[in-house]
Amino acid sequence: MATMILLRHGQSVWNAANKFTGWTNVGLSEVGEAEAAKAGEELADMQIHVVHTSDLIRAQHTAEIVMQHNRVSNDVPTHRDFRLNERHYGDLQGLDKSDTRAKYGDEQVHIWRRSYDVPPPGKDGESLAMCAKRTLPYLDEAIKPDLDSGMTVLVAAHGNSLRSIVMEIEGLSKEEVLSLEIATGEPRIYSYENGVFTRA
Repeated sequence: MATMILLRHGQSVWNAANKFTGWTNVGLSEVGEAEAAKAGEELADMQIHVVHTSDLIRAQHTAEIVMQHNRVSNDVPTHRDFRLNERHYGDLQGLDKSDTRAKYGDEQVHIWRRSYDVPPPGKDGESLAMCAKRTLPYLDEAIKPDLDSGMTVLVAAHGNSLRSIVMEIEGLSKEEVLSLEIATGEPRIYSYENGVFTRA
């Protein structure tokens, strides 16, 4: 039986500053590094065969910290791909979330952040549905073949790219996914057998 570990990166410096981050390439805060280390200790005795992460440094650094704490895995390959990136927040990237709520209203900002198919403003803004159009093919083309080989796979990515994957593998509806929160630095573990994911 194979295992997939989903891990949202630790707190970033922009998470700490309450800013919309999206594709902006910011690093981990000290809290985020500690969260990654805690996850690493939790997973330290689990044999991890391969790592998949995004193009963004906060996810890559989280994976590196986790693997530094691992006591049983050696020379683990890491695959980086933009398809695991956070969803693009368009014109909101870099803006303070509180200021944005004051300007546009709590309800509108909540729709941009949590709805399934309404993107943030700006030509690059992505809804969760748009994010899923790149993350799910990566799941099928890159991650599942490793799982089909019986591997334990660590996927270090972002709140929304992971939400789209969890929505797919847990069969959540568009309404159910609105309340799905993926906490920073907390491993979410699934067994995988015969194409079926079961949360551990």
